[in-house]
Amino acid sequence: MRKGTLALVVFVLIAVLTACGAKKDNENNTAGNDAAGAGSNAGTQEITLKVGASPVPHAEILNFIKPALKEKGINLEVVEFNDYVQPNTQLHEKQLDANFFQHTPYLDQFNKDKGYDLVSVAGVHIEPFGAYSKKVKSTDELKEGAKVVIPNDPSNGGRALALMAANGLIKLKDGVGVAGTVHDITENPKKLKITEVEAATLPRVLDEVDLALINTNYALEAGLVPTKDALFIEGSDSPYVNILVARPDNKDSAGIQALAAALQTPEVKKFIEDKYKGAIVPAFK
Repeated sequence: MRKGTLALVVFVLIAVLTACGAKKDNENNTAGNDAAGAGSNAGTQEITLKVGASPVPHAEILNFIKPALKEKGINLEVVEFNDYVQPNTQLHEKQLDANFFQHTPYLDQFNKDKGYDLVSVAGVHIEPFGAYSKKVKSTDELKEGAKVVIPNDPSNGGRALALMAANGLIKLKDGVGVAGTVHDITENPKKLKITEVEAATLPRVLDEVDLALINTNYALEAGLVPTKDALFIEGSDSPYVNILVARPDNKDSAGIQALAAALQTPEVKKFIEDKYKGAIVPAFK
């Protein structure tokens, strides 16, 4: 064999062996990466949950449980809203994984009005509804024709009217309960001028009216202390439990179930009792 031919054969053999070795190394590296990925998916990969909430108290409660969820591999991202529409809309559109701001009657009405199928996952706390004034210190001081504002959404509006009726300011048709509207008022001795206003704006118009029926979360945001500042307030037996809400497609997921469990721990119960001092009442034992 001539020298030139021998050199060519040696060169080809070296190239083939080098390529085989590189292929084997690459296969080993790929297998290692796959194993790492499998291990990550098996328990070390962090889950992110995006949850919509009213700033007070819902976001505060969610932020309190963040560290506990972090230890379980769940990164809780709290998105704050100052209205009662977008948290449900964005949850339905899958921009959020869950929300925490509403009670069951509101959710039921919202689903009915919008054709949604959002579902309750867990009950967390009750926010006793209250009546506030900067002009009078008791309902006896309300003059004829006094201006009163209530929430304009059906569930909270009916709740406000029922609370007014329970405190002798008006009378409603028999049997309407918390489903009543201003059209169901049968007696209004003081000829109160009742106006329906968006719930979030109620604290802002408090200076302009004689009485405002305000959701506790908005009252707290405005610096009001329900147990001290309210002229009258619901009892702790209120049926309006604030709930964690999700969609049918994710309500049973590991992340949502872990979030629900974290919201119903003894630590959360103590946090609610210590921080809100009766203005908010835990709805679980």
